[in-house]
Amino acid sequence: MNLFYSKIAGLALIAFLSGCTTPNIETSHYLSSPAFSNDVANTAVMGKWSRSCALCHITGEAGAPVVGDQEEWQRRLAQGEQAILKNVLEGYNAMPPLGYCMSCEVADFRAMIAYMAGTNP
Repeated sequence: MNLFYSKIAGLALIAFLSGCTTPNIETSHYLSSPAFSNDVANTAVMGKWSRSCALCHITGEAGAPVVGDQEEWQRRLAQGEQAILKNVLEGYNAMPPLGYCMSCEVADFRAMIAYMAGTNP
């Protein structure tokens, strides 16, 4: 009888612990669609973009990919969303961490990338 209760207790513990996990929103939410295609740049996000990102991404200053340059953005998108976001958050080449946008959230960066890459104009 003790073996029976031990198995039941073990199964209950496994069921309980499996309910404690949270889905990885960064990947599971976006797996079925192209990179950054669910992110929309609203007026507030575009205001942040024009005060920070536009400084380099309009002219290509310091090697920044230019807004709408499909070939260059496709090359970057091929690296994956996580790699792009890591570069934005930590800085990459001449781009400082957060791209000078200290008030931006990850959702803002996602929308800005979608706008510049043309994945969700």
